[in-house]
Amino acid sequence: MNHAHRWRAWEIAAWVLLWAAPVVFASHAALINEIAILALFALSLDLVLGYAGIVSLGHAAFFGVGAYGAALFAKHVMPDPLVGLVVGTVGAGLLGLLTSPMIVRGTDLTRLMVTMGVALVLYELANKFDGLTGGTDGLQGVVMGPLLGAFEFDLGARVASFYSLAVLFVAFVALRRIVHSPIGVSLQALRDNRVRLAALGMSVQGRLAAVYTLGAALAGAAGALLAQTTGFASLDVFDFHRSADVMLALIIGGPAWLWGGLIGAVAFKVLHDLISAITVQYWTFWIGLVLVVIVMVGRERLLRPWTWWRKGR
Repeated sequence: MNHAHRWRAWEIAAWVLLWAAPVVFASHAALINEIAILALFALSLDLVLGYAGIVSLGHAAFFGVGAYGAALFAKHVMPDPLVGLVVGTVGAGLLGLLTSPMIVRGTDLTRLMVTMGVALVLYELANKFDGLTGGTDGLQGVVMGPLLGAFEFDLGARVASFYSLAVLFVAFVALRRIVHSPIGVSLQALRDNRVRLAALGMSVQGRLAAVYTLGAALAGAAGALLAQTTGFASLDVFDFHRSADVMLALIIGGPAWLWGGLIGAVAFKVLHDLISAITVQYWTFWIGLVLVVIVMVGRERLLRPWTWWRKGR
């Protein structure tokens, strides 16, 4: 575990490149901001699905609660971004805690239906209470104050991209400590064989509830960042495609590996941006084709093409 805690040279280099991206690609700062938000969202799902084995088709429920929580707080209470981020994160975490009893029991099919059902219920509630949420028109007029009282959010999204990258980095470092700790090892053991873990005297349901709550809070933080950096929150944040997109990003990058969420987010957003510029209607076809290739060929073989000739690899 001590060895796993050490930062490798390529990890440091990757983060240096990420931090330099808003400066080097200043014209694409908005895209970098979207990548950072999706990467944080993917990290939250990776913790729940990749490490704990909790399948979910409604992770957008927490994303949406974080987005609306931060937007409503900024509009009606105070526009401070960091305080709003905490509000959105805590709100989503509370929802995760309240719904965790339905998740820790039952089969994977039950969890799929329950998580998707929670997202659908919240979508309809946000649509019904349009006086508060704006309904189908969305919550407009969200104006954020300067970050740390000094950095105004600009139209070029440069401050927004650094803000989202900073939150992503803090979450990544914290999760890296968790997954390489005894708790993280127990989560992976729980994913592989819950019966054996229970036989060792460990609380299976308690660990599932804790990791689900933490994953929900991180998803809420991603939603809060989206609302704060765009100044807008709509029903789209609860939509099923949010859960599907983050699942695709995680599959592309690889679950049960924190860097998988980041790599998947970069690949998904860049592919989306490039393909949709060519064909707006059929970009999902090409994303699906990439997913099929990854599944058929294998992620490891794509990353190491020189090993394709070896039998059994």
